Amino acid sequence: MGLLQDKIVLVNGGSQGVGAAVARAAAREGAVVTVTGRRPGPGEALAAELADAGATSAYLRCDLADPAQARGSVEAVVAVHGRVDCLVNAAGLTSRGTLLDTTPELFDAHIAVNLRGPFFAMQAAVADMVARSAPGAIVNVISSSAHGGQPFLAPYVAAKAGLAGLTRNAAHAHRFDRVRINGLNIGWTDTEGEDATQRAFHGAGDDWREEAGRRLPMGRLGRADEIADFVVLLLSDRSGVVTGSILDWDQNVLGGLD
Repeated sequence: MGLLQDKIVLVNGGSQGVGAAVARAAAREGAVVTVTGRRPGPGEALAAELADAGATSAYLRCDLADPAQARGSVEAVVAVHGRVDCLVNAAGLTSRGTLLDTTPELFDAHIAVNLRGPFFAMQAAVADMVARSAPGAIVNVISSSAHGGQPFLAPYVAAKAGLAGLTRNAAHAHRFDRVRINGLNIGWTDTEGEDATQRAFHGAGDDWREEAGRRLPMGRLGRADEIADFVVLLLSDRSGVVTGSILDWDQNVLGGLD
């Protein structure tokens, strides 16, 4: 029996990067997995990959910037499977902007994807869990930048810090409903999206990962599959009664000074 055997799991933003790694890990642990994303190509390919490996899986096209679609992602899973046991909010917008050059449009885009989408997906998931008087688990993929971050991540930090606060608020509000809600403040991670961001915004070449690794304590970037293992643990009963916890999944120590 896997850690998530027969659990109905929805991974929003699950068609690539950390979300895709979570979907793979959840499927290996016995879950029935639905992944969402804006691009059908990667999403359908991942669902087919999981199915070929013996899992029950599906892809749902969804733009989480639209609150109706965020709620609808949960409602679609409930319509097919009768319930949702676990929700992972892994979608993320990482486009750059400082306090001085961020436009209202860029700010609103970050809030829409990084905060509002998770809010309304959680709303729908918790509503289903409460209506069934059933336990459930939610994990929000946040960011170590929520503690302050780099100057060029101003709107991203604002949204992710909001998601950290929302995680604690919702966990507190629904602890007696036995809905556990936790988050991961992830550090610098090697994903397809990060590769595209480094090339688009920082002029990175093919060796940017190696250069980054030389500046990091462990000599390398974090990996999406490592994060996925933490997420699966937090979703599973093996994490016990833990709720409202936001784990700093990073190799730099908050508050540590040289």
